[in-house]
Amino acid sequence: MSLLMDLHTHTIASGHAYSTLKENLEQARERGLLVMGISDHSCVPPAPAIPYYLRNFKVFTPYMLGIRLLKGVEANIVDYQGNIDVEEQDLARLDYVIASLHQQNLAPGSRLQNTQAICGAIRHPRVNIIGHPNDGVYPIDFAEVVPLAKQHQVALELNNATLRANAGRERPRELAIEMLELCKQHQTSVIVGSDSHIYYDVGEFSQAKALLREVHFPEALVINHQLERLSRIKIHL
Repeated sequence: MSLLMDLHTHTIASGHAYSTLKENLEQARERGLLVMGISDHSCVPPAPAIPYYLRNFKVFTPYMLGIRLLKGVEANIVDYQGNIDVEEQDLARLDYVIASLHQQNLAPGSRLQNTQAICGAIRHPRVNIIGHPNDGVYPIDFAEVVPLAKQHQVALELNNATLRANAGRERPRELAIEMLELCKQHQTSVIVGSDSHIYYDVGEFSQAKALLREVHFPEALVINHQLERLSRIKIHL
């Protein structure tokens, strides 16, 4: 399976990543990617939100170093209703939005509360991807989440970084398998993301690809496999 895009990448603008946009793009080109998304965090306490950063995305050209660059953000889900911490005027400037649960922004709740938070984010009209939903710190009911994601044209992310031995997640592999099996059943699309915080991880999908092979996940449901599939989740090149 050839994966042609990586939409979950971070630069030094996130405050805890270590590479520039140019370094990430150079690595994307080296790995043969056709599309790279920039998805820096909207807010990581104690740093403030970054509206001015998002509002200056106008300086980017659509293609940089031969790579189609998409302008995104990894927004925080900030309550159990699924609200996110990026204002509508800033969301309108973006090509896509990843919505994720992070402990710095919302304490893990009950399985019901966490599921409600994810489902609320899925229903948000600007959200395209749910980031790393396979983190057992936030147990969720995939039986409810997976069909809802299909209904709202939102991809569930298979996050390569969470599958590493040092990822610090709870039961990430087991939960990823549960998610993938239900996605097969409901024909829900997934997107593979590196969640890179340093340039050499851009386009690094080895753990995710191995897991997709292990569970015999159909290529037709993997967004990264064809650029045209981005339209399934309301992303347009």
